[in-house]
Amino acid sequence: QVQLVESGGGLVQAGGSLRLSCAASGRTFSSYAMGWFRQAPGKEREFVAAITWNAANTDYADSVKGRFTISRDNAKNTVYLQMNSLKPEDTAVYYCASTPTYRSRSSERAYDYWGQGTQVTVSS
Repeated sequence: QVQLVESGGGLVQAGGSLRLSCAASGRTFSSYAMGWFRQAPGKEREFVAAITWNAANTDYADSVKGRFTISRDNAKNTVYLQMNSLKPEDTAVYYCASTPTYRSRSSERAYDYWGQGTQVTVSS
């Protein structure tokens, strides 16, 4: 059984930073691409960022490009999302997920395992 556990969410003022972590267990973490998604109240879940198994490639939603950075440490089975210059519109529950293919990285359907989510709230 694969488990993904997010941490690092919280309340922060606009302009501040947070770093989310996602710890994986139960599969060969280094073999899979990883992604971050988010879901704001009343909205559909949306793609935020993704990274290949070896961190050679990353991709970001336009709304977070230049502010967020995805990274991974395969020795620690952990993927990170560094979020800087946070805005109130970044408020959402953030989920990490794993996928066997990076090709469809922005589609939820490409991901087979999901974490439980961590709340990020940005106050104005």
